[in-house]
Amino acid sequence: MTEATSYPDVLKSGELCVIIPTYNNAGTLEKVIADVLEYTSHVMVVNDGSTDATADILKKFPSIKKISYSKNVGKGWALRQGFKAAMADGYKYAITIDSDGQHFASDLPAFAKKLEIDGPAIIMGARNMNQDSVPGKSSFGHKFSNFWFKVETGISCPDTQTGYRLYPLLLMKKMRFLTRKFEFEIEVLVRSAWKGIRIDSIPVKVFYATGEERVTHFRPFKDFFRISILNTILVLIAFLYIKPRDFFRYIFRVRNWRKELVEQLYNPAEPASVKAWSVGVGVFFGIVPIWGFQLITAIAAALLFKLNKAIVIIAANISIPPMIPLIIFLSYKMGGFWMGNRSTSLVLSKKIDLQTIRLNLEQYIYGSITLAVVAALFFGLFTYALLKFFKKEEKQLAD
Repeated sequence: MTEATSYPDVLKSGELCVIIPTYNNAGTLEKVIADVLEYTSHVMVVNDGSTDATADILKKFPSIKKISYSKNVGKGWALRQGFKAAMADGYKYAITIDSDGQHFASDLPAFAKKLEIDGPAIIMGARNMNQDSVPGKSSFGHKFSNFWFKVETGISCPDTQTGYRLYPLLLMKKMRFLTRKFEFEIEVLVRSAWKGIRIDSIPVKVFYATGEERVTHFRPFKDFFRISILNTILVLIAFLYIKPRDFFRYIFRVRNWRKELVEQLYNPAEPASVKAWSVGVGVFFGIVPIWGFQLITAIAAALLFKLNKAIVIIAANISIPPMIPLIIFLSYKMGGFWMGNRSTSLVLSKKIDLQTIRLNLEQYIYGSITLAVVAALFFGLFTYALLKFFKKEEKQLAD
């Protein structure tokens, strides 16, 4: 460790280790380990079932901790085994660095310095993805992943795919993970954000070898498919549970939540367009046939699109019990336009119930979606016109 004395103490202490997951990267592994050892002696290599000369290379470094198993499982599993071993050894933090040589050990002190200044967080090593050596598929995957992370968490992160990260192990101690391959790095990031662990980043250097020199185990079709499936699940969880949960936590955390609700409802600084959209979105989700999930989905949409949450909640209650017969009746009538000769008639009555819906579910679904869109547009535009009218009246009175 020729230069380590000038770097943050945490890099030399027994609180932080560097984990290097590896699978068949014998061509670069030795240099990566040697470079990391220049900065810290707390190094752990997880050999994820390599079949090349990895085992022989690891014998050259008797001082480092080694975890090996015969069957290749995936990068996510290797990281999970590394985290487990690191926590068992008493480490509070772990920096993960890829073994393919794309990361530079010289950036390790920057992670430690960031941790020392700002405190525990998942610190992402954000790569410069605009340089010429970055493969096109990597650049696309980078943008794709960043977008979905923002949707799922509301957090902007410059590089969600980087494998160069610092993890606060103690904050993640009770977390249990499901994935084992490349998608693990998305799961751990999203679920940590949901848990309230801060996500931060620092710029790092990156090197991509060209042609046959670059070894990658990322399978474009299979791994991208697995990542897409995971993102779909995470988006559903975010909309149906996480965002509504966070909203209600916020409401009940505020001491005078009724006053807060009123202030949100009548916020004079909020544009009329936002209030109108809030009414429209609330009405839409109040009518659309997702019984049991209408309010939760409406709140999730309000959080996602930064609408007036109080107005959305009030508008979503258009489907209160006295209104249900009318909504079902109008849904059937509108559904008749789509059904053509197969449409059935319905008489408006207080006896309209779920049994009535079952008699012609298809017509009801078509009609309720149509009614939701039409009603959302009508009430949204009406609200916008009304707000503009009152604002004009107030301006004339002021003059």
